[in-house]
Amino acid sequence: MTSESFLSVENATRRFAGLVAVDTVTFRVERGEILSMIGPNGAGKTTMFNLITGQLSLSGGAIVFGGEQIGKLPPHVRAQRGMGRTFQIAKPFIGLTTRENVMVGAFRRNRRFTDAFDRANAVLAEVGLEARADASASELTLSERRRLEIARALALSPELILLDEVMAGLNATEVTEVIDLIQRLNDRGMTFLVIEHNLKVVRAVSRRVIVLDHGVKIAEGTATEVLSDPKVVKAYLGKRAE
Repeated sequence: MTSESFLSVENATRRFAGLVAVDTVTFRVERGEILSMIGPNGAGKTTMFNLITGQLSLSGGAIVFGGEQIGKLPPHVRAQRGMGRTFQIAKPFIGLTTRENVMVGAFRRNRRFTDAFDRANAVLAEVGLEARADASASELTLSERRRLEIARALALSPELILLDEVMAGLNATEVTEVIDLIQRLNDRGMTFLVIEHNLKVVRAVSRRVIVLDHGVKIAEGTATEVLSDPKVVKAYLGKRAE
């Protein structure tokens, strides 16, 4: 683990009573990269995200972000430090408009209403939702809700975004559009940690991949190396891989 790593996760562990959901996991995310985290259902991926962003506390280990130990900081402070995320199940404020949902995040760094309003409009244009700015969030399609999740994270002006299955349920065209958005943001310097089940997407966006299985990191490397690793194939396919 290098001190220069943008995000360093060191022996992260999370226990729930007798269950070890994340077991001494260590990895790093370098500034400006897109790192994918993959694994079968129940592997501990979302738990790992919750440890990084503060929704859950560590049972052991450490998390260092931008050179600072953040393992004991609450989620809103981690957001102020430059960390944004989406959630596996999109839960917008359905009583607010699309723009108002984004403004909630924008107020974190823009105290004046007009500044938050302008920031929200800019973010909505970035993700292709400007035409739906005044629509109620309850009226958005699944694809639009996924984009809104990204927009709410972007409104924080983060340096790192954690995307939790943001492609789930999208058709091929919609997936391509989200990939293009991620790559565009990455080209401008945004760093991403991505949970993704679509392995074609993983190959398309990530030069480096880590694999969790039953809370343990079982592989790390390029997408080609990892997806051809017998341990990874077995984790995904079980007895059919033997």
